[in-house]
Amino acid sequence: MKKKVLFISILFLLMSVSLFLYFQVTASTKLEGIDSFPSSYQPYLRELAKKYPNWKFTALYTDLDWNHVINQENVFGKNLVPKNYSDRWKNTTPGQYDVEVDSGWVDSSRQAVEYCMDPRNFLNEVRLFQFEGLSYDEHTNNLDGIEKILYGTEFYQTKVSYLDSNGNTISMNEKYADLILRGGQTSRVSPYHLASRIKQEVGPFLSHSSISGNVEDFKGLYNFYNIGATSSVEPMGAIKNGLQYAKDGKGASQATKDKYLIPWNNKERAITGGGIFIGSSYINVGQNTIYLQKFDVNDDRGNDLFWHQYMTNVLAPYSESKSIYNGYQKSGLLATSMSFIIPVYHNMPTIPTQSPNINPNDFNQDNTKVYCNGNNVNVRTGPSSAYEIITTVNESDRMTRIGKGRQSGERWDKVMLENGIIGYIYQTYVTEIPPVEIEKIELSLDNTTLQKGEKKQLQVKISPAEASHHKVRYTSSEPSVATVDDKGNIQALRSGTATITVKAEENNVQNQITITVYSKVTGIKLDQNEIYMQVGDTFQIHGMVEPEDANNQTIVYESSNTQIGTIQEQGIITANQIGETNILAISQENPSIQAQCKLFVVRTMDDSEIHFDSSLTVNSLEISGIDVNNNTVADIQQKITTNLEIEIVNYKNEILQDIDPVGTGSKIRVKEDGKILRQYQIILYGDANGDGKITSVDLLVLQRHILEIEPMDAIFRKATNINKNGKKPTSVDLLLIQRHILGLQIIQQGR
Repeated sequence: MKKKVLFISILFLLMSVSLFLYFQVTASTKLEGIDSFPSSYQPYLRELAKKYPNWKFTALYTDLDWNHVINQENVFGKNLVPKNYSDRWKNTTPGQYDVEVDSGWVDSSRQAVEYCMDPRNFLNEVRLFQFEGLSYDEHTNNLDGIEKILYGTEFYQTKVSYLDSNGNTISMNEKYADLILRGGQTSRVSPYHLASRIKQEVGPFLSHSSISGNVEDFKGLYNFYNIGATSSVEPMGAIKNGLQYAKDGKGASQATKDKYLIPWNNKERAITGGGIFIGSSYINVGQNTIYLQKFDVNDDRGNDLFWHQYMTNVLAPYSESKSIYNGYQKSGLLATSMSFIIPVYHNMPTIPTQSPNINPNDFNQDNTKVYCNGNNVNVRTGPSSAYEIITTVNESDRMTRIGKGRQSGERWDKVMLENGIIGYIYQTYVTEIPPVEIEKIELSLDNTTLQKGEKKQLQVKISPAEASHHKVRYTSSEPSVATVDDKGNIQALRSGTATITVKAEENNVQNQITITVYSKVTGIKLDQNEIYMQVGDTFQIHGMVEPEDANNQTIVYESSNTQIGTIQEQGIITANQIGETNILAISQENPSIQAQCKLFVVRTMDDSEIHFDSSLTVNSLEISGIDVNNNTVADIQQKITTNLEIEIVNYKNEILQDIDPVGTGSKIRVKEDGKILRQYQIILYGDANGDGKITSVDLLVLQRHILEIEPMDAIFRKATNINKNGKKPTSVDLLLIQRHILGLQIIQQGR
């Protein structure tokens, strides 16, 4: 099975050209709630939620491209349909058409695969059960429910008997439902699922060859789920393959056979062992719905996808879902809490592929606005009352007819409702709306200045009133500043201005409104926490407002003791006399937002007391120009000539040893008798986390800062400004770090 393992590797980071925009990893993601689904799913799920409020829906974002998925599944022999189906269901490629892959079964068409794989085709209360989570639940699984699922079969209310390998009949004092419930408890698989799977695989009769115990060479062996029953042209080939698995696991190890209770030489071992197989091989490794067992688009195995597939019948999830639904319905369990896991793919078609049962020649393409002329009119999944109901519409409800029926006899139209649901409605209940176009669009907003992060609903009035249901398109001139969705909800993202345009889809009528996004100051960061200066020295600290797009960037600086040190408007500190004081950076917009730096004024050092190698760039109390390949404490100490004590600490103020690397935020402390005389802060350009290296980790740290996920401290912002132009780091700096890692353009450390 294919699962692209979620880990951010250095190789990936180095090879990804688009890394400076965002990380893309191939992995599935689960998000709960209807709002987590794409808009094309939501209206169907909302209809279900109205009727079954206890049902829970989880979007399984597979991170797979739709066309790639279909190409992988549309491989000869992977998906089969009965040979007697129409050609729209079958692969008609010369040389492959009507070739029996298994007795009576042929390769399916691409349309059949697309139809069966698009979850949106099955978001109704019956077919939805192919997405039901299949783990055992003691609160919902019980004998009564199992019996109701088995109703109509020879398993129903029947005590178990079987043949042993000698042909002797063994009778048990338990029913099939007892064995299935116990099998579900042991395997941690829903016994309702096991009961439905048995009905699907061996049908309603106990005489089915897979469970008769009477097949030649396989006496007394049972396989209720047709596990290992791979296709074969030999008569009863698939059944014999399944019974061979029941006998010896087809060469499996003893540990595997013990795990699955093989041999399946009685019915309880077959039901429970097969349940363990299904659970461990599918349900407990991410393939925990019927859909995912048929279509291997998500699993936890870490191998290739698209091959670990339980069935070849392309319609198996479709047909099994109805059996499960009927069982729940008869059990009276539909109103209970249930969970459904529904896949989502990239680049899915706007309109799902329709069933091959539906003849496209029965419809003329259309785009006519219509309304319903009756009440409680059913909208179905296909053009017949035999198809499932999706929802109902009432008199005057508007819709778009996208396919006008021209069938012989009873005619049905294909329609799209205003909420996006696509279905079929009896043509008698459809009346065309005379065309009325939008003539005027008026826009209003209670306040055109939005705070960053704020959401507002744009009020739209369309004239004439008869055209008020017509579609309009919303766009933002600056989506990085503010976005707008298809319902007019504006989301303020960052400071700036943006023009929101609302335009009629049917003509050129439009209107605009300009909004301003204001970003408040939330914090201040200083590039220094403590400074050691000598009387008469000057040093400039740099304060940075958070967030970086805050409108008011002005910082007011103060000293708590001006006799010790003063600070000018630009952040330039002057040391006046020996002592200590606090330097404050205060937001002009909100004086309660402050940052603080400790200033220590110490005795004056002569220039002769310390000398730095010319390879280092010493700018007041900051040092750069360090060779990233020779940056241990020992390397740095060799570049300093002094009789004073030298101590080097990292950005956490932890003392470093000779072999430790020196990175951004590290400090060189010059001491005398244990007291600090001067402290230099190190900048290693490209090192965003202070570990003294330039790696893919720095790319991740800088990216999270740019995306405002986790802001960096000021010193690290300075170190990731590779151009050294004093501006905030951007995606350009991200790219320069990446090029350094790749060896394409080495970052120059000196100024």
